[in-house]
Amino acid sequence: MELIIATSEFLVDTAKDVLPIVAFLFGFQYFVIRQPMRDGAQIAAGFVFVVVGLGLFLVGLDKTLFPLGRLMAEQLTSPAMLAGSGAAVAVDWQDYYWVYLFAVSVGLAAALAEPALIAVSMKANTVSGGAISVWGLRSAVAIGVGIGVALGCFRIITGLPLHWFIGALYVVVIVQTVFAPKLIVPLAYDSGGVATSTVTVPLIAALGLGLAEAVPGRSALLDGFGLVAFACLFPIISVLAYSQLALLRERAASSERRDGAD
Repeated sequence: MELIIATSEFLVDTAKDVLPIVAFLFGFQYFVIRQPMRDGAQIAAGFVFVVVGLGLFLVGLDKTLFPLGRLMAEQLTSPAMLAGSGAAVAVDWQDYYWVYLFAVSVGLAAALAEPALIAVSMKANTVSGGAISVWGLRSAVAIGVGIGVALGCFRIITGLPLHWFIGALYVVVIVQTVFAPKLIVPLAYDSGGVATSTVTVPLIAALGLGLAEAVPGRSALLDGFGLVAFACLFPIISVLAYSQLALLRERAASSERRDGAD
């Protein structure tokens, strides 16, 4: 019964959030464009599906992903588990290697399953005439997200300032942008955004909050957030690196073909 009530509340809240968008779109269509709405019934049904889908998605986050993230963080950061014994002993950041492995796995799996990334990869493959591989782009982004989430967990565990990492990463991005092929730069920057969408953000946010609550001396408010920033930045770096490596490989192959012709 409690779950039904919570679901109903989420559906009502979602409908309130979507209603202004619906009113604006229909109002603009009828009062500015002054054209009849094609397939109005189908569009209205689509909005109903959007409301129901978002509502159920939010219920899933609240009842499943966030509690699961906290639970896994508590288990992975248990002093008894880290020390390999039943007694609680002092641990250092190196002892949290299971957290780092788990963070990489979550980042990889979530990014590969991200619908927005799949859509962008397919469009990039179509526009480039097959030059950009769907799986190549998705893999590069997923690797970036995995490394970023692991580094973000390292920052939470150590308590180092967030701006140190973000500033250094932006310097890396700027340097890569100067030397990377210009055609890939816009796609690389978009990859950071699409990598942090409906699947990735809830998972890594739950992990960050749970980890900050489980690690002694950390604040959920000050340290629990910031993983999304890492997950946004590292895909840019990984995609730019992927393009640079591909360019170097192409140049090496061209050089070998010229040498063979001579």
